[in-house]
Amino acid sequence: MSAQERASHCSAAPAMERIRHSWEFQRVYRQGKACSDAYFVLYCCPNGGVHTRFGLSVSRKVGSAVVRNRVKRVVREAVRTLACDLPKRCDLIIVARRPAATIGYHEAVASLQRLTAKIR
Repeated sequence: MSAQERASHCSAAPAMERIRHSWEFQRVYRQGKACSDAYFVLYCCPNGGVHTRFGLSVSRKVGSAVVRNRVKRVVREAVRTLACDLPKRCDLIIVARRPAATIGYHEAVASLQRLTAKIR
C-alpha cells in the first residue's frame, strides 16, 4: 500500500490526540521504551486509553525557529501518513536530533517506519 493510499485509508480513523503537558512527556520518558536512529529518538509507552497520542520535541540545537518549524511540519505529516502503522493505544514522543534539520518528507517517513518496527 503506497503512502497516499495509506493516508486516505486511515483518514476515517479517529484523529490522534496530542501529548501537551510536561508531566505527560516525563511519564513517557521514564516508563517508555526508546529506540533511535540518526534523525530521531522514538519513545513509546502504553497509555491505557483508546487513542494513540503523539508528542514532538525539537530543541534549539536543531536550528533556528524556521528550521525547527519545518522539521515539525515534516514530522507531523509523516506521522499522519503512518497513522495506521503506529503502535495502538500508546503515547509516542519523537525527539528530533540535529541531522533532522535537513531531512525531507520521504526520509522522515522511512526513518519513522524503521523506528516503529524496532519498538514493537
